[in-house]
Amino acid sequence: MRLVLVGPPGAGKGTQAERMAERLDVPHISTGDLFRANLRDETELGREAKRYMDAGDLVPDEVTVGMVRDRLGDADTTKGFILDGFPRNTAQAASLGEILKDKGLELDAVVQFDVEDEVVVQRLLGRGRSDDNEDTIRNRQRVYREETAPLLDHYRDQLVTIDAVGEVGEITDRVFEALKKHGA
Repeated sequence: MRLVLVGPPGAGKGTQAERMAERLDVPHISTGDLFRANLRDETELGREAKRYMDAGDLVPDEVTVGMVRDRLGDADTTKGFILDGFPRNTAQAASLGEILKDKGLELDAVVQFDVEDEVVVQRLLGRGRSDDNEDTIRNRQRVYREETAPLLDHYRDQLVTIDAVGEVGEITDRVFEALKKHGA
C-alpha cells in the first residue's frame, strides 16, 4: 500500500504512520528522518540541504524531492510505503506524481488527519518541547493552512479523511476502516 499522510502539526501523523507501517509491513518515510539520514551520511543532497539550513534558509523543494526519489528507490519500498511530511505543497505533490509515474505506480490513498486547531494547540503544549509555545504552534498552523491544505484539493479523488481525535488505537482502527471503504 502506498499512502501519503496529511494533517497539521500535532495531528498524530507520525504516531499513526509508525503503527500503520508496522501493520502493513511497509516503511514509514518521514521527511525529518530523510533529512537526518542525508545529513548524517553526508550525501550530496545532505550537503546541499546543510548549506541552506546553515544560512537559515528553507531547503528548496528540488532537494527534498531528490531525497524522497532516492528513498523510494530503496528495495524496502517495493511493497509500499507511508509518506509523512511529504508532499508539503502542490509542487512537491506534482513531483511525487512524476516519481511514481516513472515507476509505473500510483498512490492508494491520501489520509487526512482532521483535528480542530484548539485540540492541536493543547496536544502540542502538552508535549513540553521548547519549540512548542502557543505563538509557534499557531504560526505552524497558519503555514499548514497556506501551504499544505491546498493538497486536499489536489488529492480530492484519493482523499480519505479521518477524525484524528481519540485514543491512538481507535484512530488507527478508523484509518484502516476508511482505507477499506476507499478500496485501498
